[in-house]
Amino acid sequence: MNKSFLIVVLFIMACSSDDVSNNNPLTTFTIEGKWVYPDNSLNTMYIYEAGIRYTYYCVGSDCESQYESFEAADGNHLPTTHPYKVENTMLTVDLHFGNEWVAPLTFECGGNKVTFATPNPYYLNRLGYDCN
Repeated sequence: MNKSFLIVVLFIMACSSDDVSNNNPLTTFTIEGKWVYPDNSLNTMYIYEAGIRYTYYCVGSDCESQYESFEAADGNHLPTTHPYKVENTMLTVDLHFGNEWVAPLTFECGGNKVTFATPNPYYLNRLGYDCN
């Protein structure tokens, strides 16, 4: 009977933790990974990895496959990288020379869409996901 109860609890937790909009305290998502603008509208990808944000631009017509081939620190990114940290729901990106970009994060779409609540809110999709 204890095994059945555990399986049911794990199933309920998995089903209910799909979206942070459910206000589920068990849900945690990460900014780590590859992020693009919706519909690749700006031909820009950011890779957040191990406390460094890398910026990549697409120079061809098939941006998604080009971005899939890129890896953090592979030399295809812009020369300047930006350290970042996430504390609770706040992202802080060091833009250097005493400048920081600080924005509250909200994850949706099972963690595959992140909204940055800045004066002009915008969002990014995890590469390979369309969360419109």
